[in-house]
Amino acid sequence: MIIGKFFFYMMPSLTEKVLPLTVLLASILTFGTFAENYEFAAMKASGISLQRAMLSLIIFMVILGGVTFYFANNVIPASEQKIYNMRRNIAKVKPAAAIEKGVFSDFEGMSIKVDDKYGEKDRFLKNVIIHQKTESNVNSTVIKAKTGELISSEDSELIQLVLKDGHYYRDVENKDNQSKRKHPFAKANFDIYRMNIEVPEMEQDLEEESVSNREKMKNVSRLLKDMDSLDRDNKRIVTAFSKNIIQRMGTFASLPKLDSVKGRMAKNQALDGRASTKTQKTGDSTAVQIAKNDTVPAIVHDTLAEIAEREARPAFKGDILALFKDYQQGQIISAAKNSVSNIMTSVDGKKKELDKRFEIHRRHVFSLHDKYALALSCIILFFVGAPLGAIIRKGGIGLPMVVAILLFLVYYFLGVFAENYSYKGNIHPVLGAWLSSMIMLPLGVYLTQRATADRGMMSFGNGIDKIKKIFAKKAKPEE
Repeated sequence: MIIGKFFFYMMPSLTEKVLPLTVLLASILTFGTFAENYEFAAMKASGISLQRAMLSLIIFMVILGGVTFYFANNVIPASEQKIYNMRRNIAKVKPAAAIEKGVFSDFEGMSIKVDDKYGEKDRFLKNVIIHQKTESNVNSTVIKAKTGELISSEDSELIQLVLKDGHYYRDVENKDNQSKRKHPFAKANFDIYRMNIEVPEMEQDLEEESVSNREKMKNVSRLLKDMDSLDRDNKRIVTAFSKNIIQRMGTFASLPKLDSVKGRMAKNQALDGRASTKTQKTGDSTAVQIAKNDTVPAIVHDTLAEIAEREARPAFKGDILALFKDYQQGQIISAAKNSVSNIMTSVDGKKKELDKRFEIHRRHVFSLHDKYALALSCIILFFVGAPLGAIIRKGGIGLPMVVAILLFLVYYFLGVFAENYSYKGNIHPVLGAWLSSMIMLPLGVYLTQRATADRGMMSFGNGIDKIKKIFAKKAKPEE
């Protein structure tokens, strides 16, 4: 029953691969049989054009495209959620299925790697390496063993991992800074080491839907909502990180802005004060004393000092290090190197996180447009297959099957390459989702025009005749 459910949930996800091929093959077979049995000739003799003969099927294909979009928007996300969670829960119940040979596999809070699995249900393990992580996701414990065995029972909720002939290493946590610098750790050798792993009940939790945040599990409305939130979060993280780097560098620190109005007012007041003082020097000494006691406000003096300092400061051109002594130059260069090295380390560490976040956003964009592209691809491939069948005039399973498979392979592999390039950011995800359909669309238009005009796919005769005329013109002067 579990295996049957597994394959039943897998069936909808195969629709996006099977349906376009089915439409292409069915249209080539149908119209190829019509042309082979001279049905189109009878239709044309009765005044029925190819477009009119295709009208009912065109309407059917439009309806099929709508049904396909509904299927891609509702059924496939639900099946993807079911199959992912079921596969995840089977990995918990059957741990040997979650352990791959030669690579580290995440399992119940630890990473495990084995060189080989053998025996009944792959229960025996060879050359086992286990990395156990703390709650803060820090790798603190390493266990290595030559052999291992997974022991489970249908009556028990525990799986026992028995390791033999190995070594145990663990970092010792210490709050004392002086002790931390010594990097204390514990080491032990063992003949047998047993680990008990608790697993969920078999029948109740296999279909538990605990994960629903993957892009293929979402419909259009949720994709649009999550795309906006992911975009805002990415911009916020990049902006905060950029500000942090700028503050750490200190190179682009903004200078305080001077109020130009206050500056002009202060300068004018100072000039007026100087003029009145000079005028009163030749006059009444009491007025001169009043002018001296009537001081300008502090803000005026500060502004005047800044303006005077800025105007008197000479423009420096040359090597800044030349202003310092030799031993100071070495200290400055060393400090600059350390600062740049620390900043580059931070940037490299943040780059991996940002690349992953942007890839998640690109996956959401691709998944959104892929739903529309799948619905439209059925209609496009119909307009490729139907006129192609009418042109080759061959029904049955032979030549039409070969042509349909070749065209579908081109369509499918273009989609696979475009999807991978979109996830990595080499091309825009919108272009990646529509690339296969965009390439097949001109082919469908071209074939439809050729079939409507009752022409072959390529008229080699006209091309050969033109080549003969060119050589004939060149041969005349020689004669």
